[in-house]
Amino acid sequence: MLTKKQHELLVFINARLQDTGVCPSFDEMKDALGLKSKSGIHRLITGLEERGFVRRLPHRARALEILRLADSTASEQTTRFDAKVIKGEFNSAPRGTPKGAAKGTEVAASGEAVDLPLYGRIAAGTPIEALRDPENSVSVPPNLVGRGRHYALEVSGDSMVEAGILDGDVAIIREGETADNGAIVVALVDENEVTLKRLRRKGKSIALEPANAAYETRIFGPDQVKVQGTLVGLIRTYH
Repeated sequence: MLTKKQHELLVFINARLQDTGVCPSFDEMKDALGLKSKSGIHRLITGLEERGFVRRLPHRARALEILRLADSTASEQTTRFDAKVIKGEFNSAPRGTPKGAAKGTEVAASGEAVDLPLYGRIAAGTPIEALRDPENSVSVPPNLVGRGRHYALEVSGDSMVEAGILDGDVAIIREGETADNGAIVVALVDENEVTLKRLRRKGKSIALEPANAAYETRIFGPDQVKVQGTLVGLIRTYH
C-alpha cells in the first residue's frame, strides 16, 4: 500500500520513463507533486524503494528503475509512520508561542503531509531566528505533529547520541516557551546561543543536560535560559 504522494510520484516517474527513457530530476518531481522541498521527494523515493516499487541504479545519477506499479486505488490510510520517521515519546502539550521566536507552521489534522520551515544546523552562537532559510522546508507525516506551531531543525554534533539523536537528524520542534522537567528542548542561552538539550530544573537553577558522557551538564540561572520549543519527533535519512 502507498500513500497518495508516493502513488503520484510513482505514476509520474513511470510516465516520464515511458515518454523519454530518462528519469525526471528531483526538481521536476518536486514541481510535479507541488512540494516545496526536494527533501520530501527523497523521502518518497526511499519509501517506494523500501516497498519494492522502484530501484536505484548504481553509479548513475538520478537513475531509477520501476519494478512494479501500484493499483490506482492504492492509498495508505493507516497511521503507520514511514521507516525514516522516529516519533518522539515526549509528553509536552503546547503551552504558547515564545516571544521573539521564529514562527513555525500551525498544524491541523489532515491526511496530507505537512510542510514545516526547515531551519539551519543548530549551532552555538546562533540565535534560532538567524537559522531560518525561507527557501527550505521539510515534509512530515501529519501524525508526527499535534496542535500548535512547529518547525524543523537540523541537528549538528553528537551531544545527544545517547537519546537517539544523531548528527544530521532533522528534529521536529513544537514552539513553546515552557517545557516539562526532563523534556528535550531548544534553549536560547544568554540571548545568543541556541542548543538542543534535556532541561532539568532544581530550585532556581536550570541545567541543560547532554546525552553523551563526553559532555558536561551546564548550569544556569533562571534568567539565562529561554525555552524556544520542545522536541516531538525526529526524521532520519539513511544513505
